[in-house]
Amino acid sequence: MKTLQGANEFLEKEYWPEWNAKFTRPANGQEDLHRPLADGFELGSALRHVENRTIINNYTFPYYCKQYQIVREDVQPGMKRQSLRVELWLNGELKARYQVRYVGIRACDGKASEAPKTASRREARKDHNAGGKSHWMDGFWNQPSPPLWQVIDK
Repeated sequence: MKTLQGANEFLEKEYWPEWNAKFTRPANGQEDLHRPLADGFELGSALRHVENRTIINNYTFPYYCKQYQIVREDVQPGMKRQSLRVELWLNGELKARYQVRYVGIRACDGKASEAPKTASRREARKDHNAGGKSHWMDGFWNQPSPPLWQVIDK
C-alpha cells in the first residue's frame, strides 16, 4: 500500500465497509420532524457572513476596502463611534443592523461627505505637539554637564 491507488483500494474494499457496518443506523421513522419557520423569520438572515464595524463620525463605516454611509433618514443621535453589525447575505446583498433594526446604507464614491459641524464645538488645536516635533528638548544635550566628582555626595 505504497501507492495512491493501493491506498484507495484499501479504503474502498476494507476500511469503508467495516466503518459503515459499525457506525451506520437506520432511521427510526419516515416522518419529517422539522418545524415550520416562524412568521417574519428570514432564513437568509441566519445564513450570512457577519462582521462588526464602528460607525465613523460622518456616519460611514469601512467594509472590504469600500466606504458605506448610513442614509440620512436612518441616522440617530448617539450613533457615532458605536458598533454596527454588517451582514453579507448569500444572495450578495449587504445589510447593516444598528442595535435591533436594519438601517439603509449606500456605497460612497470617493470621500464621504462630512457631517455638519455644530457651532458649539471648538476646533482642535493643531500645534499642541507640532506634528510630533516638539522643541522643548532643543539644546538640552548641548549643555556641558558638571564633573562627576562634584555631583556625588560624600
